[in-house]
Amino acid sequence: MALPRNLRSGLTPLEIEFLAENELIEINAAIDTKQDLELLGGSVPSLRPLQANQVPLWMAISLKKKRKCTIVVPSWMTVESLQRVLKEEQEQERRFSALPYHYMETAQILLENACDDIPFADAVRTLLKDLREARQSKARQGVGVLGTTHLQMDNIGLMEINEVRPFFTKAFYEIRKLNPIAPGNDLYGFDGNSM
Repeated sequence: MALPRNLRSGLTPLEIEFLAENELIEINAAIDTKQDLELLGGSVPSLRPLQANQVPLWMAISLKKKRKCTIVVPSWMTVESLQRVLKEEQEQERRFSALPYHYMETAQILLENACDDIPFADAVRTLLKDLREARQSKARQGVGVLGTTHLQMDNIGLMEINEVRPFFTKAFYEIRKLNPIAPGNDLYGFDGNSM
């Protein structure tokens, strides 16, 4: 979601995508590394052909571009799974369906770089778009349950949090101005004079 400069806070979408690239994904390697790969973020067990291998997403994409692997589509990213999740989203008014924390970024990266490994990629893309719209609508409806101390939204991803953060931060500020917490009643123990 594009936001004006004065409403931007938190991470940019590119920074969130960068974080998502460390998520592990399964590949079928076409190479044999014969030894573990020592990386800054940790060790990756040696890659073996004809075996499932878990590697960071960035490595899977790099190997895919060099035609050294095929990517195994995550179970949540199949047409059947996305249809089920979309149905849950539409039926549940106040709860978000469980999806991986970086589901939006992972799906975007895979659809851009490994489309040929994703069965029915166009249907997956459409279902993800519908799912995103349903979840955004539900997040906007969260204003109705906005309290003075917090807003409970389970199962939303980092990109979704980043999109609603500026709005809810401003809304909390305005609510606190209209309904200040009496000294000694603050959830976090602040008395209002300690800052």
